[in-house]
Amino acid sequence: MSVYFYGCITLDGYLAAKDHGLDWLHQTGTAEETDCEAFYSRMDVTLMGRRTFREIERLENPAEAYPTTENYVFTHQPLNQPGFTAVSGDPADFVKRLGREKNIWVVGGNTILAPLLDRDLVDHLIIQTAPVLLGEGIPLFTQGEALRRFRLEAVKQYGQFAELVYSRL
Repeated sequence: MSVYFYGCITLDGYLAAKDHGLDWLHQTGTAEETDCEAFYSRMDVTLMGRRTFREIERLENPAEAYPTTENYVFTHQPLNQPGFTAVSGDPADFVKRLGREKNIWVVGGNTILAPLLDRDLVDHLIIQTAPVLLGEGIPLFTQGEALRRFRLEAVKQYGQFAELVYSRL
């Protein structure tokens, strides 16, 4: 099992705008310009928070977003979207219960990522950076994470996106 964060941030480190919107990302490029499809084909599970899930709900057909993975949304509210399961509790405990044979993608949400980093459960960080400064928004890291070291494995360019691939030491 490996736990991955794979996602895009702005130059100033934000995952989303202050209102949780991703317009800045959609205006910069598309997933087709990256290796997202190849990455996704290796995943068994996706994890996300409710706010990330709201962006998926805005798609024409949300069930097509992640059709081949088990998809879990951390929320205290029921979900009415086929293909997604509502869960609650500690993300680190949940990941440990999933089993060692699964590749897990943390799609979004620093409230999901932070506890996994704190418990040293994140094996890979694949961070794409868009050439955008938001000035404020939702940061990738909560600034409360403990010291963790990663090794730079690769640097790639996809259109306007720079991608840094890190693995846990």
